[in-house]
Amino acid sequence: MSTTGNHRTWRIGVAGLGTVGSGLLGFLSERPDYALEGGRVVVTGVSARSRSRSRPVDISRLPWFDDPVALAQSPDIDIFVELVGGSDGPAKAAVEAALEAGKAVVTANKALIAEHGAELAALAESRGVPLLFEAAVMGGVPAVKIVREALVGEDIRSLSGILNGTCNYILTEMETSGSAFADVLAEAQRLGYAEADPTMDVGGFDAAHKITILAALAFGGSPNFAAAEIHGITGVDLLDIRLAGDLGYRVKLIASAERAGTGARVRVRPFLVRKTHPIAQADGALNALFIEGSRIGRIFLQGPGAGAGPTAAAVAADIADVMAGARRPVFQAPAEALSPCAPSEDVAAKGRGYIRVMVRDEPGVLAAVSEELAEAGVSIESFLQKPPGEAAGVPIVMTTHTVAESVLDAAVARIARLPAVLEPPRLLHIAGI
Repeated sequence: MSTTGNHRTWRIGVAGLGTVGSGLLGFLSERPDYALEGGRVVVTGVSARSRSRSRPVDISRLPWFDDPVALAQSPDIDIFVELVGGSDGPAKAAVEAALEAGKAVVTANKALIAEHGAELAALAESRGVPLLFEAAVMGGVPAVKIVREALVGEDIRSLSGILNGTCNYILTEMETSGSAFADVLAEAQRLGYAEADPTMDVGGFDAAHKITILAALAFGGSPNFAAAEIHGITGVDLLDIRLAGDLGYRVKLIASAERAGTGARVRVRPFLVRKTHPIAQADGALNALFIEGSRIGRIFLQGPGAGAGPTAAAVAADIADVMAGARRPVFQAPAEALSPCAPSEDVAAKGRGYIRVMVRDEPGVLAAVSEELAEAGVSIESFLQKPPGEAAGVPIVMTTHTVAESVLDAAVARIARLPAVLEPPRLLHIAGI
């Protein structure tokens, strides 16, 4: 960092020049003095897999580093920006190298923070440098800043929302177009909304990384990705989307974190959400987050969760915080005082369920299904039976009152053994938001 009078110049090294990295370089070249603190930003090094790849920004005059670790250790940078991605490999090695060298780190890497946040926080705090990751969750929506700063001291009870735009786009398109999951996924890949290997998105892992980070900030722990319960959308059937709609619900992939005894339960799964709820009305690639606290009541955030502009804006905001001298623990307390977020073992998960059973069209079937639910201890709230269609059976749908999820699972297993049941029953959970 150089100083001319009261005007400081901050030297930035950027590793990863994909959509977000290119967007950041474009922004910083146009507005090098954007930070209200009054300093100026200059990019003094870049690194990526390929130097010759076509990009929307000119990097020909910027110092090039084949190795992001070498860039992180360069004496010519003050802030290292990691946009490589991935929980391990070059991204982790470069961030560790930058922190070891006493350089501030800004990253958009949710996998890295969710899986290695505790150790990286300890390293950053031992070197007395910031580690910031606003862009890791919800792109340009300041979810991290709100939970970590604006709500510090608040007793947050739960967070829940749509944290993956790809899944939200696919579920929205299935509902509106009437196309099956595989067909919508193929179209999303063609349009660039989904990766060639979509596992991280449709498997729920991307959303799980993000909610793991928010849970750590909200509940005063360290990220514990290994404890997250993760279910993606690959098993969501178009029939269930239609039937949920008939019952007044929409199917959304919801990432949630809630108090569970002395700890927190973190999960990602397809939920039925009331059509009137704000989260249900977030369509396409939008992200949305619902925060509930004891003092603030409920807060709702919505916005673009990815893309060059929104995510680069979040990275730039973190750079500005470093320039302004922001100093705080990486999470809510010093790293050595944190315990991994996990639910108390004696606190059972409870909720309402949607159960869809395909049965033969014969007398007594409904009574048999109802009897199995009653004997398992599950009370029916609503019931829907559709007339026979092209399918090889009749769908019977029930929503239940709140009950332990283990009891719901046992009830579904009992129903599956009935002779008139043609295929394994489908159980989806109903969001309690």
